[in-house]
Amino acid sequence: MKRLRRIPILLMILAVCLISSSFQASVVESSGYPVVLNGETVYFETAPFQTGGTMMVPMREWANKLGASVEWDASTHSATAVREGKEWKVSVNQTTAYRNGTSHEMEQPAVINGDHLMVPLRAMSEGLGYIVKWDSVGEQVLVDDEGLFLPKVGTYDNLKALLAATVQKEETNLKLQGDSALIKSPMAMESAAVATGGSSADFSGTNLQVEGVDEGDLVKTDGEYIYQVNENRVIITSAVPATDMKILSTIDLNDVIHPADIYVDDRFLVVVGSAPVENRVLPMTKEKARTQDLVMPAIFPNSTKAVVYSLENRSNPALVREVELEGNYVASRKIGDSLYFVTQQYLNAYAILEKGQETRAPQYKDSAQSEEPIEIGYEQITYFPDFSGSNYLHVAGFRLDKGTEPVNVSTYLGAGEQVYVSLNHLYVTLTQYDKDEAAASESTEQSMKLRLPSRPLKANSQIFKFRLDEGETRYVASGTVPGTPINQFAMDEYEGRFRIATTTGDMWRNDEHTSKNNLYILDEAMNVTGKIEGIAPGERIYSVRFMGNRGYMVTFKTVDPLFAFDLSDPASPELLGALKIPGYSDYLHPYDENHLIGFGKEAVEVVEKDASGRAVGQPQAYYQGMKVALFDVSDITRPIELFNETIGDRGTESELLHNHRALLFSKEKNLLAFPVTVAEVSENKKNRMDVVSHGDFVFQGAYIYSLDPVNGFQLRGKISHLSEEDMAKAGQYWYDSRKNVQRILYIGNTLYTLSPSEIRANDLQTLKPIQSIAISPGS
Repeated sequence: MKRLRRIPILLMILAVCLISSSFQASVVESSGYPVVLNGETVYFETAPFQTGGTMMVPMREWANKLGASVEWDASTHSATAVREGKEWKVSVNQTTAYRNGTSHEMEQPAVINGDHLMVPLRAMSEGLGYIVKWDSVGEQVLVDDEGLFLPKVGTYDNLKALLAATVQKEETNLKLQGDSALIKSPMAMESAAVATGGSSADFSGTNLQVEGVDEGDLVKTDGEYIYQVNENRVIITSAVPATDMKILSTIDLNDVIHPADIYVDDRFLVVVGSAPVENRVLPMTKEKARTQDLVMPAIFPNSTKAVVYSLENRSNPALVREVELEGNYVASRKIGDSLYFVTQQYLNAYAILEKGQETRAPQYKDSAQSEEPIEIGYEQITYFPDFSGSNYLHVAGFRLDKGTEPVNVSTYLGAGEQVYVSLNHLYVTLTQYDKDEAAASESTEQSMKLRLPSRPLKANSQIFKFRLDEGETRYVASGTVPGTPINQFAMDEYEGRFRIATTTGDMWRNDEHTSKNNLYILDEAMNVTGKIEGIAPGERIYSVRFMGNRGYMVTFKTVDPLFAFDLSDPASPELLGALKIPGYSDYLHPYDENHLIGFGKEAVEVVEKDASGRAVGQPQAYYQGMKVALFDVSDITRPIELFNETIGDRGTESELLHNHRALLFSKEKNLLAFPVTVAEVSENKKNRMDVVSHGDFVFQGAYIYSLDPVNGFQLRGKISHLSEEDMAKAGQYWYDSRKNVQRILYIGNTLYTLSPSEIRANDLQTLKPIQSIAISPGS
């Protein structure tokens, strides 16, 4: 009996041990993945759980860890967390959360689990001002307070110390680059590159890289009106019906802004550009500077403005807001009601460090706050680790629909170059050079003495990631990859991953330092998770396009390889196919998921020969006319060039080759159009195989095509704003005339071509003229 009595006791002890073990496991591993808050691993008393890929956490417990308070409203079954002026509210079984009164959709609804309200970790954390990232390398969730990310400049003395360090680095880089430049050969050809988009409504939108991320352009339409940057003004034209087309109003911007881009929605027109000299946010006056022993900087600073007009009355648009940042205009984007723009402000480090001139902190203006400049204190300025470049990078955002809310400005010590923007993030790249400068310098000096090619300075791209959220911008993370990207299309964000294509080395070398091309995939924390390196040695990237789980890259030196990549596995991307053809593509545009359009130049390879007919030196490639090609990529392992079209000869140019916004494309309307300036060589030069000489000018205007995978490119017509008299006077060359067609758009069944001197409407099907209006030169 005694033996039987011991069995229940042993079972109880075993049960307690199992429960204790289970509880400990739930504390440490309950979420499935560790949660790291500001560098410290978090342990939950109430176990988080995963649903639909979303981590759900107990709201009150998580709020306490984030330094927030929580109030429960039993009458509405809702809870509100508050932290440092940020309020985040959710209701049971609802996916809509409210941050300071603005609604946001969550991945999963808030739910009651036992006695606890469980909410999505990411949505709540970001709602309270934290930054959330998935670290796939460490397999952990990182939650960070932005204020802990980057060090502050703090004081003017510290600014000088930081500038001294970066100036020394810049001088070393310039010296080494100058030495390397001695061995470079001049290029036999020029190039450019850049971008996609469309519109679901019955009018065309700006050709965009990312759907939903609007890009500024010279021309916009809302389906009824056309808005055009025309010299130093914006002209608003009533375009529908085309037979009654007329100019409604002209906004004179001479004393306001020098326009570069415009944005339009139902309520607002936004103009972005540089501020007129007399109206810029400037250092204090010379008189005031003298009284405070300050010296005016030797270089006159630039500033960038965003000017907002109300479109309530398009016949007389009202100026409602101006936001101005110091620095040169880098990029801007509009997402919903939020406008973001980036500037780069030069710092005269030589004057500060060598001449002892003191300069003030950067400033900005926001008419919603004050007519006076607002200073950005050194305690507000942060700097990137290992930054280079004597510059401030300003990132600003504001809501158009909330005219009284102040602009959000973040300032960083460090430069920026290429910009890519997704719906949720802004990425800025900065070229950094190999830290082993001493070895590189020694190698260069020895090489120069021995007259040998020196080891080139290795370039890397540091990538800074910023979160975009309803007009607010927050630094999130940074990462580094070898090489440099060619433009915004060399970057992409897909399913939380960042992809970037870069070129390393020098394409004119023939040793181990020759150029190579690479593709990298990074996770949310900007760790490299997968890569393909060493693609097409001796060539450089001319264009890149990412399309979902696929990527395409064009490199060039003497032929044009189109490479196709499978990116479905972020840890192991694969190069699956390649196609080599003459010429190159500066810009790749999706036709559909299985076809790609390439815009670039035709090219011919020339081999120099001596008197005996033997080849001398390396083959040289010379660009010819503009080339448009349609590629079939349905079998990613075997890309095929289905059709190609060559326009003109050497000397033919199109803005599309360096600005994707110049393209009009609609698969649904079977429409492809772009502006082009055409040059043609004489028959005599063709017969002599003269591939170096430029052709003579023969046309400027729009080329309009039909395009499909069965019939290829069908030229439907050409529209020029040049008269016969203009053509007769043109001669061999043409210039940047007011009559040059800049953009093409459609509204319904009408095609519009726009130049600074005219807006012309043609029937979309027949291209027959309907109406035109002349535009007089500005003052």
